Amino acid sequence: LRAALAAFALSLAPALAQAGPQQYEPMAASVRAALHEAVSDAVAPALPIPQAGERARWLTEMSARLAKRIPDAAYREELLTTIHYEATRAGLDPQLVLGLIQVESNFRQYAISSAGARGLMQVMPFWSRLIGDGDDSRLFDMRTNLRYGCTILRHYLDIERGDLYRALGRYNGSLGKAGYPTAVRRAWDRWRYRPSPEGTQAGLAGAGAG
Repeated sequence: LRAALAAFALSLAPALAQAGPQQYEPMAASVRAALHEAVSDAVAPALPIPQAGERARWLTEMSARLAKRIPDAAYREELLTTIHYEATRAGLDPQLVLGLIQVESNFRQYAISSAGARGLMQVMPFWSRLIGDGDDSRLFDMRTNLRYGCTILRHYLDIERGDLYRALGRYNGSLGKAGYPTAVRRAWDRWRYRPSPEGTQAGLAGAGAG
């Protein structure tokens, strides 16, 4: 009961001004089916960095940057692991997703915007009905929210043929305005990560093997 009350109290806290509503756009049945499949996989997340030392280095560095916002070390590690997993799964830079979450919710799991967008990546409830099971309360679940958010951003990138500026505008419901894409890019820059030489070589080797 205490946990439920705490979650409710957090949900009442005001969201950041940058959070905005994704706009509903009609889409072909085949696209809806593909997006539904993309959000339905239930495989447990793992940090998708091949080299063990590099996995530890990324997690340690990102955890230190996030510590002031999220003091709980266990939750912080779970969140970072899930962000990296879901971003990589969607073909996105995990640091980009970290920047987007910072702008959208400042890493507040139960954030609700004035437009009704929910959770870490501020996903609008209509997406649950459009490509999910219709239960929009699940958008407060960490992994569900990250899965939806990354899938939606990937969808917008595909629509915009890789144009990140326009894809971010669609994500925020502010297509054509510079404020939101600029804010996310600046936040992304602050989350930039430089792999160690060993990690870079391991990544190149993995790419070559594929």
